Amino acid sequence: MYLQKTIKSEVRCHSVGLHSGRKVNMTLKPAGVDEGIVFVRKDLSGENRIKAELQNVFDTTLATTLGMNGTRVSTVEHLLSAFRGVGVDNAVVEVDSFEVPIMDGSALPFINIMKHCGTKVQNRGRRFIVIKKEVSVSDREGEAKLLPSAEFKITYRMGYDHPLIGDQTYHMVFSHDAYEQNICAARTFGFLKDVEYLQAKGLALGGSLNNAIVLDDEKIINKEGLRFPDELIKHKVLDAIGDLFLLGMPIIGHFIGNKSGHRLNNLLLRELLSRPDCWIVVSHFDGEKKMNRMKNAPSERDTVNASRA
Repeated sequence: MYLQKTIKSEVRCHSVGLHSGRKVNMTLKPAGVDEGIVFVRKDLSGENRIKAELQNVFDTTLATTLGMNGTRVSTVEHLLSAFRGVGVDNAVVEVDSFEVPIMDGSALPFINIMKHCGTKVQNRGRRFIVIKKEVSVSDREGEAKLLPSAEFKITYRMGYDHPLIGDQTYHMVFSHDAYEQNICAARTFGFLKDVEYLQAKGLALGGSLNNAIVLDDEKIINKEGLRFPDELIKHKVLDAIGDLFLLGMPIIGHFIGNKSGHRLNNLLLRELLSRPDCWIVVSHFDGEKKMNRMKNAPSERDTVNASRA
């Protein structure tokens, strides 16, 4: 938990791009300590590297898009979520298109390929960002906030005027096991009328029943139905985990999203970093005994034993 990790060996996969509909090849490679997650556009020459960090978020419309020096890579949230889910801090992601392959619309295929190649512990401590005071952002659509907590927790609420969705709330205490068992297989979803509109605009050309849950006004169109009853809200949690990982380190705090999406998640992180009195970066925790004491009686005094980064 306290040391950085990367993947053990190179691994490849391919699928269509959600928006282009074209085949995208992706290769994951090990990376050194403190390198973070770096995307490389192999179809371009010159400045083709983009680090997955908040300052490089270029757009949050429909997906999270990173951009740097005129180079972009889109739909990164599912892969980033998978990296956080298995605890990988450092990796190189090579793609030959402007977007990450959509696979089946969840993070499960990424989890499977990383389990296949394995992960390895590195000889450098992992940094954490610990939330000390509440930070929140909101708009007319929803709200997102981070609260102090002794562990990473997520509470998400969503509501749709649809007979199969309605109002839902999901809460979890994050762990790698909980992520793999309950979150990573949740697929992205959309409404048929919106898909038709987007495709008419030249977007979501790779979207299909093979990589998304599609609902009409009354039902789910996919013949196999849902993987679990609360799959839709779990995908929102999956997305949030990926978006929050753009801080470049795990969070120790409680994320609460109320109809939040990529835009609000991103604005929340920017608001957080603009208020340095609300957080502290730690390089380690003072042993397992200290961690257990935090969980039983969390307080600001007991939260960390580290210096400001």
